Amino acid sequence: MKIERGDWQGRVPKVAGGEGRDVARWSTLRVLTGVEVPPNCANFPAMVLSTSSPSWLAAALALFSILSLLVPANALYFYVEGRQPKCFFEDLPKDTLVAGKFETEVINQGSNTYSVDPNLKMLITVDETFDNDHRVVSKRENNSGRFTFSAADAGQHRICFTAETDATSGGWLSNSQGAVKVSLDIAIGETSKIETEDKDKMKDIVQRVRDLNSRLHDIRREQVYQREREAEFRDQSETTNSRVVRWALIQVAVLSAACAWQLSHLRSFFIKQKLT
Repeated sequence: MKIERGDWQGRVPKVAGGEGRDVARWSTLRVLTGVEVPPNCANFPAMVLSTSSPSWLAAALALFSILSLLVPANALYFYVEGRQPKCFFEDLPKDTLVAGKFETEVINQGSNTYSVDPNLKMLITVDETFDNDHRVVSKRENNSGRFTFSAADAGQHRICFTAETDATSGGWLSNSQGAVKVSLDIAIGETSKIETEDKDKMKDIVQRVRDLNSRLHDIRREQVYQREREAEFRDQSETTNSRVVRWALIQVAVLSAACAWQLSHLRSFFIKQKLT
């Protein structure tokens, strides 16, 4: 590649046939030419790249390679040796959401390739090492699955994966080293893509819970209404009973007065009859 040195004018480097570029162009220049560029571009002479097509093609490929390295990747894979657990340690703040998904493959001893084993089981455990290995998650999945948990307290958490089979004794897993390949994609935080489906499920569950809460509130309001009606009916019944008792007492008093008057009248009548 042809490189021409310009004057010391404190300018950003220029590409032949174009205007000034940003400072990030120096990283591409360093990859293509091997020239060590000072951190301060203002103290470096301006350079002009030749406009030949191969140079621009190489620059484009190099730039694409650099940009491809900037893409974040959270996926990893590891090998499980027999029934020995493979563990990872992570310091998590309180109330941090951790979501992950995994897939497993079993080695084929004949062809030295990996394939999916439907009989394989994976045990996922999460322990709080700061709290006497208090276990917060213990989940048994098939050859692939998901797990999600939220850190109840801040501290170091141990996430372990253990391969299991339905066989009670012996088998390929008992004497094979690195027989299970586990592809793990794990994300920490609310903004990860892994828990999107889980969030959708959680949203569905949350919506159902909200519907149930609404129904419970309706039932509660109905119960309060029935209690109010019961209180009104009780008050009305007590009023009716008091009126019945009052009228009964009035009737007894009237009857008693009538009886007393009749007795008094008969007595006076008999007395008059004897006197006559």
